[in-house]
Amino acid sequence: MSFPSLLTLAQATSAAAIAAQPYVGRMDKNGADGACVDALRAVLGPATDFRGRVVIGEGEKDDAPALYNGETLGAGSGAVVDIAVDPLEGTTFCAKALPNSFSVIALAEPGAMFEPGPAFYMDKLVVGSEARGALDPEAPMADRLEALARAKGKAVGDLLIYLLERPRNQAMIDGILAAGARVSLNSGGDVLGATLALLEGQDVDALMGIGGTPEGVISAVAAKALGGDCFGRLAPQLEAEKRGVEEAGMSCQRWLGLEELVGGTQVQFCLTGLTDGFILQAPLRDSQAWVTDSLLIEGPSGQLHRLQTEIPIS
Repeated sequence: MSFPSLLTLAQATSAAAIAAQPYVGRMDKNGADGACVDALRAVLGPATDFRGRVVIGEGEKDDAPALYNGETLGAGSGAVVDIAVDPLEGTTFCAKALPNSFSVIALAEPGAMFEPGPAFYMDKLVVGSEARGALDPEAPMADRLEALARAKGKAVGDLLIYLLERPRNQAMIDGILAAGARVSLNSGGDVLGATLALLEGQDVDALMGIGGTPEGVISAVAAKALGGDCFGRLAPQLEAEKRGVEEAGMSCQRWLGLEELVGGTQVQFCLTGLTDGFILQAPLRDSQAWVTDSLLIEGPSGQLHRLQTEIPIS
């Protein structure tokens, strides 16, 4: 098995973040996405230190530019690792020049990643290492929150749960508030919410609610790398998606655990900031170079690196 160096991943996500800069605030989501895809592929395609197969490519759901499922990247030899990639996570944030957009790549051992096929949406639960094994995703919301509070040594009223502000999540939002916890409602950013829940020193205690299935698999890689926990249950939202899931014989009732979402032991996870945010900063430019801000995580060690990369302007 040939995993790339973390620097290769950072070079790829940094290239994507830089390529998106002309689109920040331009209200052109697909233009920004396409620029990120092209830049990321240009780095990973000829990379000689790994070979990878794209298992998760965001574009199928949004009909946007993408690194497509099944595409093989890299010129290295050895086993083909699984890749989950979102060259631009937070397309709306980028289009509106809002905080917290970034480029993300997650790698796992060959055949380890859950392949969602026609399933575009998933109900998710992500918690950090303190709460690993402590929560039952099938339990009533009040019980889930009490278990989370015990694991984190907090009162339920001090918990902060990150959700996407969508009508499909309203019943869950109401249940969290009724149980006495707080909610952080966001217009996007599933992977951001999961990362905040997994990192130490952040205010978010868990990610919950229905969002994208690709983001669920990417979040599972981050959870495995950092020793956290992640659950997902398919929750199709569109009629065509529901038919596709049913025809594929996939269950919408059963919760998938972390090992089903991403198996094996070795994983890598890399984020690079595209606009300023809670975790990362946007690329900075002077007359000679760009400087990007990346977060790199290796599992199973959980080793975390914060990297600033200087890229000369040719």
